[in-house]
Amino acid sequence: MKKNLLTVLLILLLGDAAFSQMNGDYNYSIAVNGYSLMQMPKILNQKNSEKFSDFSFRGGMIKFNDNQISYRLGGSYLKEDIKLVNNCVGCQEANGKMTDYSFKLGFEKNINFSRIQPYFGFDIGFRYNKFDGTLVNKNGALASGDADLGPNGVETSKTGFTAAPIIGIKINPVAMISIFAESNLEMFYSYERQEMVAADANNTRTFNKYNKMEWLLNPVTVGIQVHLGSNK
Repeated sequence: MKKNLLTVLLILLLGDAAFSQMNGDYNYSIAVNGYSLMQMPKILNQKNSEKFSDFSFRGGMIKFNDNQISYRLGGSYLKEDIKLVNNCVGCQEANGKMTDYSFKLGFEKNINFSRIQPYFGFDIGFRYNKFDGTLVNKNGALASGDADLGPNGVETSKTGFTAAPIIGIKINPVAMISIFAESNLEMFYSYERQEMVAADANNTRTFNKYNKMEWLLNPVTVGIQVHLGSNK
């Protein structure tokens, strides 16, 4: 008897999922990123730059739905105080404020129309990353006269193009709401400027510029999206 009831329940659930196209029945969706675990662009010669940073409520998207395909327009912004080791442990320490924002355009394609929807997609966009702060020598072998000069002022920025393949999954507890989790591997090709002002009598200024490419792994972004504009 119990086995028969479970079979009937499974059929009803599958039938309901197959009948409804879920978010495909709505013209557009608004998504908010609740939590993100990300690899940020490298600052200076940052040691352990492969470490991940976590952020809450730092971005969102609007999606225009067309059956199983959604066209995505998204962005993110963050600004926070950071401390990092430069070159090597015991060499230099940088303290300051990091600003990072991006704008992206892309698409995602659902694999099915059920309540649990795997999807894949691709984004391209623009990203800007800036660090403004101080750089302090931590090398104990420095002469006392050098050590007393104090921290150097430093400002670096990266401006460039991003491209990222995406994989994710959506869970649709009700027709108008989806909870999603996705990950991507972002290629970031940037123009970098590094400007430093030495803590000497002349405030000697040095300037360097580079073109760089980085691969940034973003393991997970979790959020919620609301579907609006029913097309039924």
